[in-house]
Amino acid sequence: MTSTHAEIDRAQLGTLSVLAWIGDPADGHDIPYLLAYTLGDGPGGREKGEEAARALLEEIGLPIGDVVLDGTLKPSTFPVQVLLAGNQVALTLPGLNARCVAPPEWVAAAEDSEQVYFLFGTRAWPEAVPGRPVTAEMLQAYAGDEAVLTGSAHCVLRVLRMQK
Repeated sequence: MTSTHAEIDRAQLGTLSVLAWIGDPADGHDIPYLLAYTLGDGPGGREKGEEAARALLEEIGLPIGDVVLDGTLKPSTFPVQVLLAGNQVALTLPGLNARCVAPPEWVAAAEDSEQVYFLFGTRAWPEAVPGRPVTAEMLQAYAGDEAVLTGSAHCVLRVLRMQK
């Protein structure tokens, strides 16, 4: 008996966005976070985009929920990569990539620790359009929502840097 995996229609994801942020270092929160999410603007709408996000995570072996995978142990074989060049962050997953500009404090924390905490949210976040500012309140409402957190894949990733 053989089983086959249905091909994921990555177009259903719509726009894949990435956001880099850090907590308040004065409060001891100097962990660099990287969040990937879809805008829910794919051809099948928000629901199909969320289904495609879950299917993608399953396909590449990232569990959804409270398990945090350690991608720093074998970063060259882990299915998610983060590359930092100056303040430009490039996120690469099988068949997908996205980029964002990181704030200076994020870059400093990522360079110091050489790792980031990565979340891939399966819930669409149409309000966080690339090129428009995301307020602290907007970020807290999305990334602090328990349903978003339990519906996300979580992992710690090694930060790779461009060789000079």
